[in-house]
Amino acid sequence: MTQVAGKTFAEKIAQAQDFLPINGTDYIEFYVGNAKQAAHYYKTAFGFQNLAYAGPETGVRDRASYVLQQGKIRLVLTTALNSDHVISEHVKKHGDGVKILALWVDDAYSAYEETTKRGGKSYMEPTTITDEFGEVRMSGIYTYGETVHMFIERKNYNGAFMPGYQKWENNYNPADCGLLYIDHCVGNVGWNRMLPTVQWYEEVMGFVNILSFDDKQINTEYSALMSKVMSNGNGFSKFPINEPAEGKKKSQIEEYLDFYEGEGVQHIAVATKDIVKTVTELKSRGVEFLSAPPEAYYEMLPERVGSIDEDIKKLQSLGILVDRDEEGYLLQIFTKPVEDRPTLFFEIIERHGAQSFGAGNFKALFESIEREQAKRGNL
Repeated sequence: MTQVAGKTFAEKIAQAQDFLPINGTDYIEFYVGNAKQAAHYYKTAFGFQNLAYAGPETGVRDRASYVLQQGKIRLVLTTALNSDHVISEHVKKHGDGVKILALWVDDAYSAYEETTKRGGKSYMEPTTITDEFGEVRMSGIYTYGETVHMFIERKNYNGAFMPGYQKWENNYNPADCGLLYIDHCVGNVGWNRMLPTVQWYEEVMGFVNILSFDDKQINTEYSALMSKVMSNGNGFSKFPINEPAEGKKKSQIEEYLDFYEGEGVQHIAVATKDIVKTVTELKSRGVEFLSAPPEAYYEMLPERVGSIDEDIKKLQSLGILVDRDEEGYLLQIFTKPVEDRPTLFFEIIERHGAQSFGAGNFKALFESIEREQAKRGNL
């Protein structure tokens, strides 16, 4: 199924099948080398708050997990407690990275049945876990690489997070940075793997392709890539998929695949209502962003995107990018990778009606990424 020209995003996503109702992102789980230190980083740098903990103290003997929350965003940071654990193997191969993209559903058992009968590969058969706060039903299937979609049903649960976790409290609670919810999560796949992945989302998950970009649209002097955006029927879950394309030098997607040693989540886009305030706060806490585009980019903004509410000089001082589609405009900025391997990074996005993904910024963004690649010797 391809993008249908001339239709609004609402009309496009309405073409998605409805056998898998999704209410949004439930949580994103990272497998990391040291969850305690990673949790401190996300609290300090990004303003996440304590939510829940599981580990030896709660009866979990093989791993430790810290759950953080900001707005509707929940991050789970998990570390194995011995070297021969599957989580240790994941971290050894990929470094710190996203393992689970958990989706909030009304019926986790039905979600599993509907997706596996359409070809989804099982990760976790339907399971119910309980404690004094109620029950959580869950199941899971593999998507690209070793990444997993968990289906989480929690309508009969009122605890901190889920059974096996206890409320996590301490005296270190930095203020939040205005992050609200997950806007989208982008996956990088290997050569000639985008179309099969798109087909998988269509057939197994019932998603629809709402946007497509080829290497003629996403390219610089040195590199290129292709991208397709997959969405569920209400637009609450969007997963753009990137594939490298031939260029003079190594693309950012190839660099990711080399250092992640496989396919995986490239970046997590989080929404804010005041990107200037959020980015100013994040920078003050040490979060590093890609370098700003040249001055000419901002001189051309009024002509390219028309009238916007924000002060362009302020956007320029922070390196925030602006783009417009037929339904409005958006503001966005991208962090540098948050690990030593040049893999996972974050996007901060503020939407004013626009439902697209900043196609007009691709060239400026990727040239900025290439400058960082060149510093690492990977371009």
